[in-house]
Amino acid sequence: MNITFKDKVAIVTGGATGIGAAVVELLCKLGARVAILDRDQEHGQRLAERLNEQGECVSFYPCDVADAESVHTAADTTAQRYGALHVLVHSAGIQRYGDVVSTTLDVWHEVQRVHVDGCFHAVRYAVPHLMKAGGGSVVIVGSVQSMAAVGDSAAYVTAKHALLGLTRSIALDYARHGIRANCVMPGAVDTPMLRWAASLSPDPEAVLEGCRHAHPMGRIGRPEEIARAIAFLASDWASFVTGAALAVDGGMLVPAGGMSFQETGTGSVGKQ
Repeated sequence: MNITFKDKVAIVTGGATGIGAAVVELLCKLGARVAILDRDQEHGQRLAERLNEQGECVSFYPCDVADAESVHTAADTTAQRYGALHVLVHSAGIQRYGDVVSTTLDVWHEVQRVHVDGCFHAVRYAVPHLMKAGGGSVVIVGSVQSMAAVGDSAAYVTAKHALLGLTRSIALDYARHGIRANCVMPGAVDTPMLRWAASLSPDPEAVLEGCRHAHPMGRIGRPEEIARAIAFLASDWASFVTGAALAVDGGMLVPAGGMSFQETGTGSVGKQ
């Protein structure tokens, strides 16, 4: 028996690139009809066109998740076009750097609007359709920073922590309606966002090597690896899983003190 999304309809926010795009591709391959909600029209439209060459399974809606009405229209249009809505994957996100003093109010609000408000909007307008379909699944893409923190990332860390809380609130409030909500927490993943972040350094390759070294598995994750975890949680195979925080991080959250401590601190003693 294989995971299947035959006769299922899904919305993926932030589905034009990175993890979101990998989710769109996988769900389409597994039989779903998928709506991409993203403000990146170039990549979103191109992805939809490429996948639709293999069969009409994807539609693209230019949409800024921070704009409630834009999300509302896209959710309703998707449900009307395909006759139902069964899955919501919230993958939209941005990265900005700064501590609480150096982060401007504009940047702070920008990050919260995309991550937290955007997720709230997507869930708020998807849930009535999920209920009408008799239940469904919400998967929210958090981060290892939903449980831990990276320096000079106050707005991002706060937003990712908030997404985990929102996931659990949704799971509790809508369990009786047959709606499950779970949070996937990736480590460093080879996406345009990670490459952009590395490019801010004078030595991008050193940043990427640091990311690799932070994972006990010794490498950066691939978008399709995160997509598989998301597809599992969205599927009927996870029918008794809700409110979960699933780390898909190559073991990044496991080593006390980080990998350097494991290799040079007391974590290394037993290996000598």
